[in-house]
Amino acid sequence: MTTQEIKNRFGIIGNSPLLNRAIEVAMQVAPTDITVLVTGESGSGKETFPKIIHQLSARKHGTYIAVNCGAIPEGTIDSELFGHEKGSFTGAHETRKGYFEVADGGTIFLDEVAEMPLATQARLLRVLETGEFIKVGSSKAQKTNVRVVAATNVNIPQAIERGKFREDLYYRLNTVPIYVPSLRNRREDIHLLFRKFASDFAEKYRMPAIKLEDEAVRMLENYTFPGNVRQLKNIVEQVSIIEKERNISGAIFQHYLPTDNGKPNLPAVYEKPKDNPEFSERELLYKVLFDMKKDINDMKKLVVELISNEEGNQQFREKNEGLINKLYREVEPVSEMEHGVQVQRKNTEHEHFVVPEEVAEQSLSLEETEIGLIKRALEKHKGKRKDAAAELGISERTLYRKINEYNIDK
Repeated sequence: MTTQEIKNRFGIIGNSPLLNRAIEVAMQVAPTDITVLVTGESGSGKETFPKIIHQLSARKHGTYIAVNCGAIPEGTIDSELFGHEKGSFTGAHETRKGYFEVADGGTIFLDEVAEMPLATQARLLRVLETGEFIKVGSSKAQKTNVRVVAATNVNIPQAIERGKFREDLYYRLNTVPIYVPSLRNRREDIHLLFRKFASDFAEKYRMPAIKLEDEAVRMLENYTFPGNVRQLKNIVEQVSIIEKERNISGAIFQHYLPTDNGKPNLPAVYEKPKDNPEFSERELLYKVLFDMKKDINDMKKLVVELISNEEGNQQFREKNEGLINKLYREVEPVSEMEHGVQVQRKNTEHEHFVVPEEVAEQSLSLEETEIGLIKRALEKHKGKRKDAAAELGISERTLYRKINEYNIDK
């Protein structure tokens, strides 16, 4: 089968040398059982290559399963991939087969493999090296004969340096690498793809296909497309639906490619660095505990001041002299800021404390204190969760979850 026949069969558009090379590698590796790692930017079309490998292999009559590792919660991914025994965890009412058991004799495509938890990575490494896996809640190893093709848009060597990905698993997956080029690295294919999408949407929406004039073509081919093929398809659909004129000039097309200082800046898929929820919640807990400690310290100051200023109760002070001295000693200095520099206010036995005009009774419950902090942050930033999360030192996702958990009015 030729490269062009592969393109026709799988709907691949383009004549870029980089694209042709990726297809050729997929064709060469398909008849083997070698593990393949497909890399490339988000939206570049990586999901097509595992299908090519499966359909051109001896496993083409076996099961093909595509798994998005980033879409499965960490607590259930082991069960999804390897199955579980009845009663192995809450809700496990019956024994369940995992994908590696279901796809025995076929191919598994692990998309976004870099999002897989480290514990699951260790299980996957065992499958790749020994062909064995153990169901959740079981102690019996099972055999499986599965071809694994993985894909990621993450720079795995950098993930290894950050401790997010196992180095041994990377080398095991990366037996044969296939790089899918980004759209800006195959500019000769951009207009071809545009015409293909325009034809598809014309048929879908029962309208004439849009066509670009020369100036619009030049603008299209000079755009960087950070969202790759997915972004291009989105633009074509927008223009097809919105514009009544079927011949699109540069003046019309520029509205779909807004510029900033001459550089196209169309909104595109952007992968935000993942926050560490455990770290964020720990930081919030530290903040809550610090505020509680400060409140207790203030209460001790208040008690000392009230006792010290008690008139006509000399006998009481003499009787409780030990307690009073203990309170003086336990009142800890509080950090303050002077001219941008953090300083410590030292307490002395003769220091007088200022009694606040009003002392509000505050709950020492961690949950209530946390709710109070979140409410104050939201009020301060007028309900803007992003700014409130930054103020609290947590991620916006963690803040949103806690708002729902505590049923806080947004």
